[in-house]
Amino acid sequence: MSPLFRRNPPRDRLVTLIGKPGCHLCDDAQVVVEKVCGDLGVPWEKKDITEDQELHDQYWEQIPVVLVDGRQHTFWRVNEGRLRKALAD
Repeated sequence: MSPLFRRNPPRDRLVTLIGKPGCHLCDDAQVVVEKVCGDLGVPWEKKDITEDQELHDQYWEQIPVVLVDGRQHTFWRVNEGRLRKALAD
C-alpha cells in the first residue's frame, strides 16, 4: 500500500496478538498480523496468556485475540482485509 493512503503514521499504531503456544489458530493469526503489519510498517507485539494471569482471565476463551491500539479488534480468526482497514482509519 502506498504511504499516500495511510491516514495515521504507522509508528502511532500498535497491534497486539494475544495467544498461547501450541494454538494453531494463534499461529494462523500471527501469519496475518506479520504480513499486514509488515506491509504497512505498523509495529506489533505478541503476548502469551500462559505468562500473564490477567490476560489469561480476560481472553482464555477467545484466543487468538488481536488488539489495535489497545482495543479489541477481533478474536479466533483474523481477516486480513478487515485488519488493513482498521489500521488505515
